[in-house]
Amino acid sequence: MVSVNNIAVIPARGGSKRIPRKNIKEFCSKPMIFWSIQAAKNSGLFDEIFVSTDDEEIANLAKKLGAIIPFTRPKNLSDDFSTTHDVIFHAASFLNDANYIFDNICCLYPCSPFIQSEDLHEAFNLLRNKKNCYIYPITEYPHPISRALQLSK
Repeated sequence: MVSVNNIAVIPARGGSKRIPRKNIKEFCSKPMIFWSIQAAKNSGLFDEIFVSTDDEEIANLAKKLGAIIPFTRPKNLSDDFSTTHDVIFHAASFLNDANYIFDNICCLYPCSPFIQSEDLHEAFNLLRNKKNCYIYPITEYPHPISRALQLSK
C-alpha cells in the first residue's frame, strides 16, 4: 500500500487534431506539458504527479520532467470522444488497484502554461474549506458555447 494525500493527474494524449503534438510543442522555450508539471511540483501540494497518456514520446518527456507514468492509457480513452471524467476515473481506478490510497485528485491539463502554484493552493483551499467534492476553474472567453460551463443558482 502506498498512502498519499494528494495526487495530480495530467491527461496528455498524443492525438490532438487542432494543434498536432500540442502537449510537447515548445512554449517560451519549454515543452507545453513542462509548465503544468512544474506548477504541480512548485506547489508542494502533491505527493505524486502522474501523467495519463497513450503516447510514448509524451511519456518519456513527462518522466524526464519528474512525473510518474504508471500505465499507458488505453486507446478507447484516447480519442476525440473520451471525456476528462473517464480518463481521470481510469487513472484513479488503476492507482487504486495498484494499492495507492489517496484523498484528493487534481486534474491538471497539460496545456496550461499560465497556471501558477498559487492558483493550485487557492483551489485546494476552496475544496478543503467549503467541503466541496470538486471544483473547476472558470473564466470568460470568446470560444464557442459548446466548450463552456454555465453558472446557475
